[in-house]
Amino acid sequence: METNDIQLRPTAIFALIKILPLILLTAGLLFLAWELSPLFIFFGIFTTGIALYRYVYIRNLVYLITFQYVRISKGIFFKRVDQVEMYRIKDYIITQPPVLQLFRLMNVTLKSADRENPVIWLRGIPRSDLIDEIRGRVQEARKHNQIYEIN
Repeated sequence: METNDIQLRPTAIFALIKILPLILLTAGLLFLAWELSPLFIFFGIFTTGIALYRYVYIRNLVYLITFQYVRISKGIFFKRVDQVEMYRIKDYIITQPPVLQLFRLMNVTLKSADRENPVIWLRGIPRSDLIDEIRGRVQEARKHNQIYEIN
């Protein structure tokens, strides 16, 4: 990894936000186990396992942005790496729902001309001037590869 490469991961608070419904479901199942039947404990353990798996999965996502490509590594047991050449990126979109604004996070959507990965999502990353950096790298990659866009 070069010194100018940007490596990002979804934040821990983003992962917690994403598994919050499962945590609430677990709490509800434990309440039902207390009130109705101890069998609900098994469902609570199951949903807790799903929540933990989802948390670890989200935290293991790695977004690597270089001058040549954007690489997304994901997976726990079965790894998958998606890579899109930088010059193929066409559009940049930042979304910040209210919950992400509260924690100074953002979701970035990159639209590309790549057939396999037409849309690339960078979710739950810290708010920054990442789009300006990506735009500069895309322009440099297009210039370096002599790619000119005709509308």
